[in-house]
Amino acid sequence: MMKKMIVALVVFALGVQTLEAKANVKVEQAVKGSFPNVDSIEPKQLTLTETKLETVQKAAKAKLGTKVYRYYLFKHTDKTVGYGVLIARKVRTKKATVLYAFTPEGTLKFAEIMVFGEPPEYTPNDSWMGQFRQKSVTAPLKMGSDVSAISGATLSARSITDGARVARAIFQYVIKP
Repeated sequence: MMKKMIVALVVFALGVQTLEAKANVKVEQAVKGSFPNVDSIEPKQLTLTETKLETVQKAAKAKLGTKVYRYYLFKHTDKTVGYGVLIARKVRTKKATVLYAFTPEGTLKFAEIMVFGEPPEYTPNDSWMGQFRQKSVTAPLKMGSDVSAISGATLSARSITDGARVARAIFQYVIKP
């Protein structure tokens, strides 16, 4: 019995490392298209204090499900040329994890779905995701305003749009130097 448990833990640990490696490759692929000069991507993690949590929620006009976030520094010859914030939010019953990438000035360069746990028919298409390209720092990032809804996938659209505001607030109030 103990052997089976140890084997299961080892297999699980290897699986997690494989998934993490696949996610990192995908982050690199997503970033290279919009930041072609990037020669390194530096992963970081942050934990929001209660004060920062309240600030981010207020700025984003969205509830946060966690205080812990993964973000990335996109570098070219040791200079930071962009930032990425990973946001995981519940859609219906499963989570979607989206990478939101920003210029140092705060422009949202793109949003890329990294993991989508819901059925494929709820996955927003590339055309819809394109609405998050080159969004200014003052863009409202709201459905019905500068982001259109998706017929039949309203919860997906809302989750990704709310996530964009959360990512921008984290970038502006926590990450930005």
